[in-house]
Amino acid sequence: MSDFYTEVPRELIASRRDHAAGTQFPRHRHARGQFACAASGAISVHTPEGNWLVPPRGACWLPPGMEHGMRMHGQVTMLNVFADAAAIARLRLPSGCRVLDTTPLLRQLLDEAVRTDPLYAPDSRAGRLMALLLDEIAAMPALPLNAPLPHDARLARLCTGLLQQPHLHDDLDAVANTAGMSRRTFTRLFRAQTGLGFAQWRQQACLLAAIARLADGQAVTRVALDLGYASPSAFTAAFRRVLGTVPSAYNP
Repeated sequence: MSDFYTEVPRELIASRRDHAAGTQFPRHRHARGQFACAASGAISVHTPEGNWLVPPRGACWLPPGMEHGMRMHGQVTMLNVFADAAAIARLRLPSGCRVLDTTPLLRQLLDEAVRTDPLYAPDSRAGRLMALLLDEIAAMPALPLNAPLPHDARLARLCTGLLQQPHLHDDLDAVANTAGMSRRTFTRLFRAQTGLGFAQWRQQACLLAAIARLADGQAVTRVALDLGYASPSAFTAAFRRVLGTVPSAYNP
């Protein structure tokens, strides 16, 4: 399959794949850039840069050659677009992984694209559809659904542990002490290496975990309390503030 996607002489190739809940793909790379939309379910994406979460009806962009692994939450229908160098040059997307929003138009274009012959004529209806699809992908705004990993070994260990067991329990002084730093050094270094304050980073890590658990069918109350929110209503307020919707929207 990888040879086909590398060698087929078209800028864009679309495909649909259905995956059972819990399906995992170990880290791998693609020669082409990959735009992966979760038409149903949610997808965890792990890269050397950090962790990302693609919510239901969301998408992610992975540039060519980026090492990444994936895990499916709930029954996932993944609609993929693989883009060659010429298409990527026109996309003007960032060089790193991004989680992107989608629109009804984009999702309809994807539905059509995955049924299109990969060897479509560029000047045909299918070719024009693919060109419009590329324009729509380029127009999608980013969603704040990532937890970047710092380079400092002490901070990286701390963040990796929190990604495995995310929670809101410890205060900043306790977290800095765990990392073996003063509060001032910790806050300065953490922001310099992740671009986020620690509280914002931890909230995003909790939201990644929350969306994955909701897609797996866990109840909103259970997710909220497991992650350390004071109440389900506090969790719902934080969720809505970042994602513009309520947690129950991500339950299957």
